Amino acid sequence: MIYFIYFVISFLVVWFSLKCAKYVDLIDKKTDLSGAFIGGIILAAVTSLPELITSFSSIVIVDNAELVLGNILGSNIFNLSVLGLGIVFSYKKFISSKISSSHMKTIPITIIIYILIITSLFIISASIFSVNISSIIILILYILSIKFLSNNDLNTSENDDIIEDTSKLTIKQIITRFIIMAISLIIASIFITYTTDIIATKLNMGSTLAGALFLGIATSLPELSSSIALIKMGNFNATIGNIIGSNMFNFLILFISDILYSKGSIYIKTKEVSSLVIFGLISSIFIGITLFLKSKKIESKFLYTLIASISVLCYFAFLIFSI
Repeated sequence: MIYFIYFVISFLVVWFSLKCAKYVDLIDKKTDLSGAFIGGIILAAVTSLPELITSFSSIVIVDNAELVLGNILGSNIFNLSVLGLGIVFSYKKFISSKISSSHMKTIPITIIIYILIITSLFIISASIFSVNISSIIILILYILSIKFLSNNDLNTSENDDIIEDTSKLTIKQIITRFIIMAISLIIASIFITYTTDIIATKLNMGSTLAGALFLGIATSLPELSSSIALIKMGNFNATIGNIIGSNMFNFLILFISDILYSKGSIYIKTKEVSSLVIFGLISSIFIGITLFLKSKKIESKFLYTLIASISVLCYFAFLIFSI
């Protein structure tokens, strides 16, 4: 019964996310806001609400800090694999899309954050007022990433092929419906946390692995479904902004969780966390290489397929090394 409930809630999360993606795309078409900003901040924040709510629930309600790192890092590496698959299977749309240069600035930030987490886990872990220094630096880097994503370096004429507006809804109607879907997404996310904790106990599964698999995947369904929807709409710039922005927002959740958790550090070293952070770093690097090649206008399908596929393989490598 619990598994049936899990899949029903997961379905609702996907449906609410698709609706959010639809309204975000309409906002993109009806305003002159940067696609990177819309995807990287507005949509990313909404699709990352499940991670925020589940992490909060893991600490405050379930009292299981190990779920947090598994949830965040598991979600991030899954998101990167989704982006990798999107590039591989929608190569033509990716090549023809105008991609904001701001993404090339935010990817290095995600790499730096992975290095910070590795430092806290394997080398040295220092705190200020019970908050890990790495968490404080993550907050600073997130604020910096917002500055980059807010920069619209793609003008309207360059995007006429992807911003044709055919909707009769007003911007006020779109925003209202977007907010309703976002609230519904939050409610569904709370229930996902409870069902995941029950499943983890039922299967006698480690908290970190359970967080990475059941919470990480379930809370990444918004990114998955919204990214698929945006790719179908031909809006690859917002898709990349959604994935990278969601990962950045997820890292911010580590800072929030670190403040909330008073019983110790959330940076708990386990075999699963080690795999997640190492393969997450590798995946981020190769996504960065893919975007760099795109910025240089290289159009080798084989090269993009090879490099983007590595981000997908990193997710499976994490699963293999975590068993």
